[in-house]
Amino acid sequence: MPQSTTELLGPDGPHLLEHRCETIDQSRLHLPGPDFLERVVCGTDRNQRVINQLARLFGHGRLGGTGYVSILPVDQGIEHSAGASFAPNPDYFDPENIVRLAIEGGCNAVASTLGVLGAVSRKYAHRIPFVVKINHNELLSYPNSYDQVMFGSVERAFDMGAGAVGATIYFGSPESRRQLVEVAEAFEHAHELGMATVLWCYLRNPAFKTDQDYHTSADLTGQANHLGVTLQADIIKQKLPTNNGGFNAIQFGKTSPLVYDELTTDHPIDLCRYQVANCYMGRAGLINSGGASSGASDLAEAVKTAVVNKRAGGTGLISGRKAFQRPMLEGVELLHRIQDVYLDKAISIA
Repeated sequence: MPQSTTELLGPDGPHLLEHRCETIDQSRLHLPGPDFLERVVCGTDRNQRVINQLARLFGHGRLGGTGYVSILPVDQGIEHSAGASFAPNPDYFDPENIVRLAIEGGCNAVASTLGVLGAVSRKYAHRIPFVVKINHNELLSYPNSYDQVMFGSVERAFDMGAGAVGATIYFGSPESRRQLVEVAEAFEHAHELGMATVLWCYLRNPAFKTDQDYHTSADLTGQANHLGVTLQADIIKQKLPTNNGGFNAIQFGKTSPLVYDELTTDHPIDLCRYQVANCYMGRAGLINSGGASSGASDLAEAVKTAVVNKRAGGTGLISGRKAFQRPMLEGVELLHRIQDVYLDKAISIA
């Protein structure tokens, strides 16, 4: 028998499902909902073509019309090498199977590389929204550097019928300011052409590791999110926070004691809510990443991440390796179980 969400959460269930956020109240947030576009996006400077593409993305798949999104991202063939990514299931060396998984998995969109989506665009671009990732870190140059370089253009994404472009900025890296300029220009052009934008707001700097790894601290990732929405990203992709106090640990940059005394606690939902707050209080949707595949615990980990994101006020989950590094039917089931969290009205905003 399939396990319920409560069973999958195990001993963490009451801690996550019964928590009440007393830091940033939900009344301050622009929460997801069926009317999110009319309530929030239609008041912005986005042109009608961008709003149309966002409406298509938010209206597609099992979560269509809820204000939440489930996106399948498969750019790991470049970011982590094709062998490391697809050896567990070689079927996904074929781009068509990536898109099929997103469709059969009921996703709102599929996010992948220019090559993957271009290989099957005429067959599938009208069937599911495409998010074309236009920059990558290729991880074959040695020694490696944490840099994102452009692999494709906004025009090519537009020509293949994509509804959105995606990009990564490695905030904190020596190359981040160049990446910031490149992505800002690309996103402006994408909006001019009527496409939506998704930004992977990741942190990369060896100095962010001191007594522990602060690449996923709530305060540092929150600031990365704030930079991302300043670039006018429509959706922010961020890793779920695992700790806090990054600014204080690295002793660089500026923060406030109120961030730690009043706006956050050590509860995972409160940490994630601080990420949402930095997305202009939810005016830009926060989607958290599902993380690497770790085997038998993948389903429970994915459901836990979805519960934290939803209860914090986030907009959804973007989960790849946990879904495509297993047989397709199992991947479809995992994606459906993630989506079930957002469909479950009993799982409320904290």
